[in-house]
Amino acid sequence: MPSYTPPLRDMQFVMHEVFKVADEYKAMPAYAEVDADTINAVLEEGGKFASEVTFPLNISGDEEGCRLDRETHEVATPKGFKEAYAKFIEGGWPALSCDPEFGGQGLPIVVSQAFYEMLNAANQAWTMYPGLTSGAYAALRAHGTPEQKKTYLPKLVSGEWTGTMCLTEPHCGTDLGLLRTKAEPQADGTYRITGNKIFISAGEHDFVPNIVHLVLARLPDAPKGSKGISLFVVPKYNVNPDGSLGARNGIHCGGLEHKMGIHGNATAQLVLDGAVGTLVGEPNKGLQAMFVMMNAARVGVGMQSLGLTEVAYQNALAYAKDRIQMRSLSGPKAKDKPADPIIVHPDVRKMLLTAKAYAEGGRALALWSALLIDRELHHPDEKVRKESAELVALLTPIVKAFITDNGWIATSSCLQVFGGHGYIKEWGMEQFVRDARINMIYEGTNTIQSLDLLGRKVLGNQGATLKKFGKLVAQLVEDEGVNEKMAEFINPIALLGEQMTKFTTEIGFKGFQNPDEVGAAAVDYLRVAGHLVFGYLFARMAQVSLREIAAGNTDPFYKAKLQTARFYFARLFPETATLMRTARSGARVLLDTDEALA
Repeated sequence: MPSYTPPLRDMQFVMHEVFKVADEYKAMPAYAEVDADTINAVLEEGGKFASEVTFPLNISGDEEGCRLDRETHEVATPKGFKEAYAKFIEGGWPALSCDPEFGGQGLPIVVSQAFYEMLNAANQAWTMYPGLTSGAYAALRAHGTPEQKKTYLPKLVSGEWTGTMCLTEPHCGTDLGLLRTKAEPQADGTYRITGNKIFISAGEHDFVPNIVHLVLARLPDAPKGSKGISLFVVPKYNVNPDGSLGARNGIHCGGLEHKMGIHGNATAQLVLDGAVGTLVGEPNKGLQAMFVMMNAARVGVGMQSLGLTEVAYQNALAYAKDRIQMRSLSGPKAKDKPADPIIVHPDVRKMLLTAKAYAEGGRALALWSALLIDRELHHPDEKVRKESAELVALLTPIVKAFITDNGWIATSSCLQVFGGHGYIKEWGMEQFVRDARINMIYEGTNTIQSLDLLGRKVLGNQGATLKKFGKLVAQLVEDEGVNEKMAEFINPIALLGEQMTKFTTEIGFKGFQNPDEVGAAAVDYLRVAGHLVFGYLFARMAQVSLREIAAGNTDPFYKAKLQTARFYFARLFPETATLMRTARSGARVLLDTDEALA
């Protein structure tokens, strides 16, 4: 059976020693009283909830899955899931970073981000039920009418109701301009919505009495394509004026998807048959409103793979220390045993360190992104808010795609450490791999994230936001450029930072002549950008660690951090050279292939 220990020490290092979040929050009136002790206490309790309440249900939930009653259209979740959610509500966890105006606790996004990493490591399938509710809350808070906010937000914040987002239809996924779900206006100001949605995570379940669906649909006179999409809030049960539940609405679960992973989450096929909904935001501008939820979900998926990377690493490390096989090539290390633990073998260490580096780099990126969101929403300086929002937009596709790509690499490597035991179910590793593979696909495939990064976030503003990130790298290089002990961390990012400017300009010029060149380069480009961001963050973590060691701190944590950073720059970061070469190979070798693909 696998185990899980919340990585609180590393979280505290990133938050308090690298980013100094408590000092940051002193400048934000909403968080001015949030200190390091408060953050640590909350996350310590959150870690207990994840490891003690939801983690024990992970394997059993995967084995049992969800069950649909086709007569009532109700879904039963795996044994223990509903009870765990009741404890989740009892502990006040749904309200963690929500607005106190609607019953939230008003804590920073950094805190909820760290908490959700632990929940995802413990049980991704379970965590997706409350996770999507957070996105529904964010979308309604940003674009809902006063009446919608009054009706839905307190219930979503308390966890009494949950939320979903309903985009995909059988004939369209990423290309939402093709969707056919119709919304017919009614005399009372509501709409009757008819259509079919698929792949709706947590679309039906037995946790709560009501589920709040955010549904994309078309008005009768809507323009064709994505410019004719509106957003509606469609509850499972209609809500009376006094807040009580009324009649069952015309939306039900017609089937559950049979998936390779996340079996404990009900991925529903939803049928809307004249369901009553109300318009969110302006007509035909539903995508803008839904993007609030979609971006939250994309960051959330990155957190899912970050959690899986961490838990897979922990179990592979423990196994490698215990499992004995062969002798070290340089001579016996465990002379009292018939063979050495496999952790002595270089390639086993490479696999372990790959997972460790991707977990620690991903954690730093996730928490930095969360801090930037806190700045965007709450900093009193408009310039800081604007620049933070721009960086968040740049980093969001990297959080989603780079962390999930790395999660697939890391969980696969950790399974490999187990050898034949890796694909035996009782060890838990094969489940981590199956779940991680899904994360690269939903909430916009990683190719879509790459096109978003290169086409929209970089070339869309002539690299202006990328240059702002480049200034952060340049400042770190300037600060530490003469420090010999930092050279192994600074020199690689200084070189790549310079190369990135030329690389981006070259791809942009080719794309101007032929847009397919952007599509051909985008996936490789995102990984290069991801490594530049990880490299910057690992250099900052190394900077702090070296300072602590120089000051006489003997905590082995700092030496371990330096060793991980050295491995990352020596073994993973150099991938950028190959990626830039393949990206530059152009579109012709991909598109001039009709005979090869005949």
